[in-house]
Amino acid sequence: MLTLRMPWPLPALVAWACAWLIFVVLQRAVPPVAALLAACLLGTAASVLGGSWWRRGLIAAGFPLSLALLGAASLPTWAWLVPLALLLLVYPLNAWRDAPLFPTPRHALQALAVQAPLPLGARVLDAGCGLGDGLKALRHAYPAAQLEGLEWSWPLRLACAALCPWAQVRRADMWKADWSPYRMVYLFQRPESMARAAAKAQAELAPGAWLVSLEFAVPGVLPSAQLRAPGGRVVWLYRMPLNRVEA
Repeated sequence: MLTLRMPWPLPALVAWACAWLIFVVLQRAVPPVAALLAACLLGTAASVLGGSWWRRGLIAAGFPLSLALLGAASLPTWAWLVPLALLLLVYPLNAWRDAPLFPTPRHALQALAVQAPLPLGARVLDAGCGLGDGLKALRHAYPAAQLEGLEWSWPLRLACAALCPWAQVRRADMWKADWSPYRMVYLFQRPESMARAAAKAQAELAPGAWLVSLEFAVPGVLPSAQLRAPGGRVVWLYRMPLNRVEA
């Protein structure tokens, strides 16, 4: 993924430069508001290159803020709400407590099927699938599985569906969706989300189903297995019912 190859602040500088180029070029052919919209769309799309919430916000907001400071265009007051609206479309407020857009490394799950074998055609869910990196890694591990993804941001959901046409990708809240049909649920969340994910998995997943987490363990629960992914990251495997550590 490009985020792993471009050191900060290079992603921001590239996004801002491209947004300015689009704005300057389009101003000659379309009204200023339309040029602003196109440049902000580019900046918002490029915000996925940021590795954290503040970096993504900085990438998306950099162009309109610099435009406002320079006074390079005469725009109606409401036009400055455009970049905020675009950012909220990609990162809805109710998803901010979940993990930012962390891509799953391509071969992070390559040994998963050895530790967690699944029957042919098993349904596997990537909860919070983003741009589909986790789905691609799961496909590498389980080529015969029925892969599904849930993503709350509809622009990311559309992009993921286009990048992973072999998977069923839906726009839904991963915390409200029913996990019971799945033999495995995969997450790349954040430490603060893992207790909540474990409680949902325990309540909804059938005995023998798996909860798989890249990087972050479930507190107070013994994993059924661990894998060391390429690059040193740990994949935590939990089979239902969970084996909680006695106090």
